Amino acid sequence: MWRILKPTSPTAPQAVTAPRAAYLHIPFCHRRCFYCDFAVVPLGDHADGAHSGSIAAYLPLLQAEIAASPNPAPLSTLYIGGGTPSLLTPEQMGQLLDGLRQHFGFAPGAEITLEMDPASFDRPRLEGMLALGINRVSLGGQSFDDAVLERLGRRHRRRHLFQAAGWLRQARAAGELASWSLDLIQGLPEQDLPHWRQQLQQALELEPPHLSVYDLIVEPGTVFERLQQRGQLPLPDPDLGADLMDLTGELLRGAGYGRYEISNYALPGHASRHNRVYWSGAGWWGFGLGATSAPYGQRLARPRTREAYAAWLQTPDAASAQAHHQPPFDEWLMVGLRRREGVNLEQLARAAGLSAADEGSLQALMAPWRQRGLLLVEGRRWRLADPQGLALSNAVLRELLAWWESHQPAASP
Repeated sequence: MWRILKPTSPTAPQAVTAPRAAYLHIPFCHRRCFYCDFAVVPLGDHADGAHSGSIAAYLPLLQAEIAASPNPAPLSTLYIGGGTPSLLTPEQMGQLLDGLRQHFGFAPGAEITLEMDPASFDRPRLEGMLALGINRVSLGGQSFDDAVLERLGRRHRRRHLFQAAGWLRQARAAGELASWSLDLIQGLPEQDLPHWRQQLQQALELEPPHLSVYDLIVEPGTVFERLQQRGQLPLPDPDLGADLMDLTGELLRGAGYGRYEISNYALPGHASRHNRVYWSGAGWWGFGLGATSAPYGQRLARPRTREAYAAWLQTPDAASAQAHHQPPFDEWLMVGLRRREGVNLEQLARAAGLSAADEGSLQALMAPWRQRGLLLVEGRRWRLADPQGLALSNAVLRELLAWWESHQPAASP
């Protein structure tokens, strides 16, 4: 079912090794949020995994893909996302983990993360999930404001978020949970600095070891896109957006959080190991409809509907049934610059086949950003300054993309 695509020459910034990370996609949600363009299947506000025929029909497909994949190395990280994976019962989740354990195995101390929606679980369900070996939870809070949650199309409310966070704190204090993360969205309609300061202060009261703070992006095909097209989505202007990001950095740094990626902050020892796999350019397995994998530097996207996914699994060579490509130089560079560690330009240029002249041209392009102190060069490693450089990352990345488009013929084999 799989075709392993091992390059015969360096085609990515990292060595070609067997992936030690996996992503598992559970597409089911109570409802689709107004900003969401993920591959999800809304089941209604009262859905539960124990009684859902859609979930029961999907899980065997997911198990089949796992069982048919290569199994060269135990997994060091697993991320179970969606969708709302916490809609599954502990029994259903346990069967999936057993399938992964039997096929791949888990390395000692593996990080196993489960996304959970605040209104999708109670304390017994959380305890059941943790008993399976899940040791990290990503809690999708997004906002503490009930009116904002309503405008986002979210099902949960502020009381659900505080209750769920309380259970996670108790589990961590009892040694049942190694870490947990809270998701928030900044740059929401009609958001201003006082409101955002209040949101961050409420987040800090909950003492999450990790915070993911995402800028709102209006994706094609979403409810928010339709509202924007009708002039009914009053988003903050770019200057206010930069001020919101500055405030985020200021408050979180003051509370002891380190910014290790443009949207992610963690207390010491609590950075997501799985997220670092993506941003470092390392390979990972992906399972489930709509999931993307990159096991050996080659991207593979799965169909986004259950019917198409089921048909894809029946092809003689499922991996070749989808378009796959080596992420280009600009993607590796943009991903690298998002990280605190930055990117090794020499290694990246060699992997992309850039000539010495091309590399010199790129350095000349970046010179103004260096002079302004927004781009730091430390040996061969480039990184955006925090917070000013990261706040202007989109402008830097736009210039890099334009440069790559003009130089791509020379750099491509």
